[in-house]
Amino acid sequence: MTRVAAIDCGTNSIRLLVADVDPLAGTVRDLDRRMEIVRLGQGVDRTGMLAPEALERTFEAARRYGEVIAELGAERVRFVATSASRDASNSDVFVAGVRKILGVEPEVVSGREEAELSFRGATSVLAGAHPGPFLVVDIGGGSTEVVLGSGGVESAASADVGCVRLTERRLAGDPPTPEQVEAASADVRAALDKVAAQVDLARTATLVGLAGSVTTVTAHALGLETYDPQRIDGAALEPTTVLAAARELLAMPRAERAELGFMHPGRVDVIGAGALVWALVVERVREEVAAAGGQLGAVVTSEHDILDGIALSVAS
Repeated sequence: MTRVAAIDCGTNSIRLLVADVDPLAGTVRDLDRRMEIVRLGQGVDRTGMLAPEALERTFEAARRYGEVIAELGAERVRFVATSASRDASNSDVFVAGVRKILGVEPEVVSGREEAELSFRGATSVLAGAHPGPFLVVDIGGGSTEVVLGSGGVESAASADVGCVRLTERRLAGDPPTPEQVEAASADVRAALDKVAAQVDLARTATLVGLAGSVTTVTAHALGLETYDPQRIDGAALEPTTVLAAARELLAMPRAERAELGFMHPGRVDVIGAGALVWALVVERVREEVAAAGGQLGAVVTSEHDILDGIALSVAS
């Protein structure tokens, strides 16, 4: 067993996992798993730069994470940064700040590697419970990663649609107007057309959704009063149930979303966009599978994602 720390810094949140990992068995035993909404990607879609206040929020969270890592005695640390850091012209400021705080070099990974890490993390737990091929979909703040495979990754694609980017670009209304929803939907459908050119969606046997937008939609579909990761992890829902829950969240005013007991305060303003992306993914995959003569069964939600993939990668 190797004690490792994995940090995933995305457009909307920064997350930490400290775990004991057995690289031969491919198992991850959590010691501490936490998340903070820092909105690192605030305004990046418009300005092309990381905002000073967003950087400071992220650095403050990194300082707190450093204390946890030291307290638990992690032997190895890997810090992975994704969409916002890839897109920003001043990402060097972000890299230097993290290096100074944690003593590690943050890796600004490609969309392809992000997808592979997410796939490895999710399938390390789900592979024995559901049939492959798996289509693993990780909806982030700035981008959405889609990866297909069974024992390993066969194909992957990254699309520049995520809950923060889509909210800032298209969904300013509270709730969004029909015209705004249609414009956002057009963006997502165009992105999925590009994904489908690289990934054979029709081969999907099990559709797996990852990250906060998906888990929040699942919590709503399950009728949870508070966020319960044990009930959310591994939840298998009918596609129609997922679509209904996603559409309800998209149509809600923000004040009504904020009253939901499972809703993280930092996700209130962007969950509509995340739910829209997930709904359109589920619809597209269901259509592609049906056109190939199959039927999409349950849609599975996993709490195991890129963090688990990072932990496994650093241990091995």
